[in-house]
Amino acid sequence: MCGIVGMIGNRNAVPVLVEGLKRLEYRGYDSAGVAVMGADGVEIRRSVGRLTQLERVLASSPVSAPLGIGHTRWATHGEASERNSHPHSGGQGRVAMVHNGIIENYAEIKSDLREQGAEFTSDTDTEVLAQLVASKTESGEFADGLREALREARGAYAIGLLARDQPDTLYAARLGSPLIVGRGPEGTYIASDVPAILPQVTDVIYLQDGEVARITREGVDIWDLEGRPVAPDWQQVELEETAVDSAGFETFMLKEIHEQTRVLGGLLDRYVNGLEVTLPDLNLDEETIRNLDRMMIVSCGTAYYAAMYGRLLIENFTTIAVETDLGSEYRYRNPRIDDNTLLATVSQSGETADTLASVKMAKEAGCPILAICNVFGSSLVREADHLIYTHAGPEIGVASTKAFTAQLTAFVFLALHLAEVRGELTFEKKAELLVALQKIPLSIHKVLESKDRIREVAEKHHDGPSSLYLGRRFNYPIALEGALKNKEISYQHAEGYAAGEMKHGPIALINEYLPVICICTDTEDEVAEKMISNVREVQARSGRIIAIASEGDTRLHEITEDILFVPKTRECLSPLVNVVALQLLAYYAAQARGTDIDKPRNLAKSVTVE
Repeated sequence: MCGIVGMIGNRNAVPVLVEGLKRLEYRGYDSAGVAVMGADGVEIRRSVGRLTQLERVLASSPVSAPLGIGHTRWATHGEASERNSHPHSGGQGRVAMVHNGIIENYAEIKSDLREQGAEFTSDTDTEVLAQLVASKTESGEFADGLREALREARGAYAIGLLARDQPDTLYAARLGSPLIVGRGPEGTYIASDVPAILPQVTDVIYLQDGEVARITREGVDIWDLEGRPVAPDWQQVELEETAVDSAGFETFMLKEIHEQTRVLGGLLDRYVNGLEVTLPDLNLDEETIRNLDRMMIVSCGTAYYAAMYGRLLIENFTTIAVETDLGSEYRYRNPRIDDNTLLATVSQSGETADTLASVKMAKEAGCPILAICNVFGSSLVREADHLIYTHAGPEIGVASTKAFTAQLTAFVFLALHLAEVRGELTFEKKAELLVALQKIPLSIHKVLESKDRIREVAEKHHDGPSSLYLGRRFNYPIALEGALKNKEISYQHAEGYAAGEMKHGPIALINEYLPVICICTDTEDEVAEKMISNVREVQARSGRIIAIASEGDTRLHEITEDILFVPKTRECLSPLVNVVALQLLAYYAAQARGTDIDKPRNLAKSVTVE
């Protein structure tokens, strides 16, 4: 969600803060601001809207200092306005704070502080926390008062803090929301994500829940909330600067769509050796795998559709019973879990609040945790007992593309590994699947080469009020994902359905104006026949049919308005190819509709609040 950047160093911090915030724009925001420790104390500049507006404010009212904090806000408490923008101050300007997360007991804290004479100028929970810190640090050791205030706060937070009577100190703390400390030749930094400070740092510390850091030019001191010292764990930064550069593409999303051939090729090189699948971080012994009879996969958003695909694969290749559930619903339905249930979780960022809450509940019930994740050092990775890293690299576009296909591929590896260990997959079958999987990057490349045809179809159909996506079996989750991509970036209403469910309601929507995207790449069994029957039902009601079909398939010419051909592959692997065509279809529809593709309205890249 929101973005945090802070710096203490040997040069003006303001340009570094602004540049760092620009690198976090992908997280989503509606206002921005900075605070610096100037000659006369803390000075704050804020604005509503994009960072260009903040830059105009800074140009008309400049500030300069080697110590500062910056923030991009995504509204949770109070409307998007200048008075609700971060940074917020407390104690009549004695402290300034930026904050990600939600303070759940802010109302009762606010009431208590008002009785003590505090005055509030915003609707935010962040100002309440800043006022609380100011109250607790009026006397005594500042770090002690800060920890006392944080112990009183209930909820989630990542904070950066300046204090007027601590002119050469930057404070940071986290609980349930990510925050890192980084160091480089010109200073020490804090940020909510590595890309924000990537050009500046060589090493980082991933702060753990309940840790508070005091950062000076001399070094970094860390304590837990009880005041016990914690040794800083510096880790070398492995990302390259080019990983967060648009590389000449008009948007990050288009770049990341094109990166999918490289990402999947890299996963094959990393996890497949000849005809053997090797998952070095999985750490599941063979006896446990052979005795495994139940899995639950919990995730949110796009990752939930990857989970649905994973369930279909695992149940297709093994006799393990698999359930999927949304992280936002899972822990509220009193699920029946114990230490014989393997809970698998999927997350690009590893910081998704609902998924993490589900993981913590499952751990309390004794469940082992498997994480499929893209981010080293994330909260989900630290909670997990078993890991599969997706190695997709930073994903800057808010709408997920390469991270999703990497998650699908990770489930292919997992399903094959489980099936082989359990003796439920013959060597010949596994060999056929791995040979087909090795061809997927080339198939994706061929889809990318057909982007002009996809653009033509998108421009033809982009102006409708709604669209319908239909798929079956392995491609049902891909229909859901295709519809989600369209909603996210083009703002055209779209719904994904299992094609067999169309007659149970959605068929009432079909008329001569409705685009219906039908995934028809399965050609050889009864599901394929039933899918064609569903397409004919749409045709009979004059729906505008766009088919995703395998090259060489001649069945659809007479019953569709448009066909997007993709390379043929095995049915269970076809989602890896088909989804790329749907990503491009959504992309060019959004382009035709003139939306902000990398930063769609109201959305955040990493949803770190429940």
